[in-house]
Amino acid sequence: MRAARSLALVALLPVFAGCQMFNSKPADTNAGLTRLQGELVSTNDQLIFQPCVGQQRYRVRDGATTTLVQDATDMPDKPGKLFADIRGRFDSAKASGANGEVEVQQLYRLERSSSACQDPNFKQQTVNASGNGPAWEVQAGGKGMVLKREGQPDLALPYVEEQVGDGRFSLSTEANNQRIELWVAPQRCTDSVNGSVKHLAAELRVNGQVQRGCGYFGGARND
Repeated sequence: MRAARSLALVALLPVFAGCQMFNSKPADTNAGLTRLQGELVSTNDQLIFQPCVGQQRYRVRDGATTTLVQDATDMPDKPGKLFADIRGRFDSAKASGANGEVEVQQLYRLERSSSACQDPNFKQQTVNASGNGPAWEVQAGGKGMVLKREGQPDLALPYVEEQVGDGRFSLSTEANNQRIELWVAPQRCTDSVNGSVKHLAAELRVNGQVQRGCGYFGGARND
């Protein structure tokens, strides 16, 4: 009888193991990483990241899948500071006044701008996308989205978000007798006009007319 009971417990072990496996939570790919925005400057042949807030400076080191150092070198020399929005592993220096180091894991945005650090809308936005020919911009957040187009009045609209798969999604709305869609995909995108680099490719469709551009996640989205 005791032997039979032992065999029953052994038989149940795979079942308990399976339950534990299926109930386990997916790993957090952002664990230990921090997202910050700031200015990039080149000093003594090193690329230094200075956050928008605080005085700490970090020497930039690319991770296995990023090329920020080369991207910064290739950026067109135009007016404005070199702004970067990155996620990485920040290691503050132990010695007072010395630089720390950041190993970059994700580049969200690299552009010339003297005002990006003071953007009042960044923290409320989930997605920002823009393009050219003619110029357009979509700012989406928890309260709706704003569509800005060259030569036309701004439109503030509600929207529905739909996940497509592989990190792709769309924002869509029907208002003012118009069908407006923003399709977004996780793909490196370079603006042909100003040379800025962003981590999303975007496509704006208004009543079937298509305009392409680039985008990035705002501060309200932790992807």
